[in-house]
Amino acid sequence: MDLNNEFTVDLPIDRAWALLTDIERIAPCMPGAQLTGVEGDTYSGLVKIKLGPVTAQYAGTAIFESLDDAAHVGVLRAAGRDSHGQGNASALITATLVEEGARTKVSVHTDLTITGKVAQFGRGVILDVSAKLLDQFVQCLE
Repeated sequence: MDLNNEFTVDLPIDRAWALLTDIERIAPCMPGAQLTGVEGDTYSGLVKIKLGPVTAQYAGTAIFESLDDAAHVGVLRAAGRDSHGQGNASALITATLVEEGARTKVSVHTDLTITGKVAQFGRGVILDVSAKLLDQFVQCLE
């Protein structure tokens, strides 16, 4: 499933880039996320989400596949397993930053794969929940 989102941060592009590529610093801003460890370039953590009456918690890892400092494009690969053994989730997340005066527009494309009970809710519910989570994330960044 492809998810596309955009938001703007009130920072110049170089500061926004430094912030958004600092996983340890931004992880607390992601609702339901908890960073549990860092080993080299691999980040370990937990993500808890609620879709309707179902709550799922995924334990997994994330690693930057690429970071282009000049173009301000980063690609992050994340994968996790439901702690109750009822599914998996994986995502390839591409973030592109564009300077807009003293602000920075961030475009995020996510190629998301979910299996298990959460996948039963379908695209519409997952899109709504992801948009709400992103709004909360952006508010925390500000």
